[in-house]
Amino acid sequence: MGKTADLTTVQKMTIDTLKKEGKTQKVIAKEVGCSQSSVSKHINREAKGRKRCGRKECTSKRDKRALEWIVKQNRFKNVGEIHKEWTVAGVSASRSTTHRRMQDMGFSCRIPRVKPLLNKRQRQKRLAWAQDKKDWTAAEWSKVMFSDESKFCISFGNQGPRVWRKTGEAQNPRCLKSSVKFPQSVMVWVSMSSAAVGPLCFLRSRVNAAVYQEVLEHFMLPAADQLYGGDDFIFQHDLAPAHSAKSTSTWFKDHGIPLLDWPANSPDLNPIENLLGIVKRKMRDARPNNAEELKATIKATWALITPEECNRLVDSMPRRIAAAIQAKGAATKY
Repeated sequence: MGKTADLTTVQKMTIDTLKKEGKTQKVIAKEVGCSQSSVSKHINREAKGRKRCGRKECTSKRDKRALEWIVKQNRFKNVGEIHKEWTVAGVSASRSTTHRRMQDMGFSCRIPRVKPLLNKRQRQKRLAWAQDKKDWTAAEWSKVMFSDESKFCISFGNQGPRVWRKTGEAQNPRCLKSSVKFPQSVMVWVSMSSAAVGPLCFLRSRVNAAVYQEVLEHFMLPAADQLYGGDDFIFQHDLAPAHSAKSTSTWFKDHGIPLLDWPANSPDLNPIENLLGIVKRKMRDARPNNAEELKATIKATWALITPEECNRLVDSMPRRIAAAIQAKGAATKY
């Protein structure tokens, strides 16, 4: 919470707008993200017609436009690189001034959202799939067992490069980082339904069709018994090579387990991806020293997942499908 002088131009404009709408200072402070006293002081200052004291700004409107252009050219640059380019453009300002002007424009340094890189054909197939499933109810989705593999690292600190963006630009394509599916590493296989999570499976080798079928035999079938008892269910997995192999398809036919058709490169449609995100956020403060400690941490965190969390995520499927249709098959916020 900063002082009134620390409020950005965007924050001050937002306060003025919300004040005109008749909202209370407490509500305004919560929406703007500052202290209530800062809101009060700004409103009182505006009412009295007082202006902030201090020396005149060393940058002109033209300088600010040049700075905004530099930021938008590559939003993944750090402040030092942006300041250097701004100086080369003929502006005499310090690094801290550069940072303040960027904040005044509404830019904030954020971890970029990760979205799968989709080609035109994949978008078309996602749209067709979503339109086919748009009438499915929450009860129908509760019969689906979702599954996925995921990588867990000993260090969770490296979030990658940050991006400069304004409020409302989180989904801007220039502010997104494309994800790469299944990097080479040891993976954990997991499953869930709307009722609970299944047992964890730590994968010790590269997942080919034979290894995957062992996982299905020793982990998926017990999970199905645990989650569904003797009731019918539909199994979901993505189109990884081990999943789509002919021998794997034969395995499912031999066991009489129906598969949910699934569009390629669509982690945003799978609620188990969000569940894995919850697990990784809960593990953020953990610092295991070796692989065994990491496994123990994953097991302990996985055991804390509640049925309510699973039910809430699976219940989001109709909204995910509606979002995919609205985006015409492009990646969604989920």
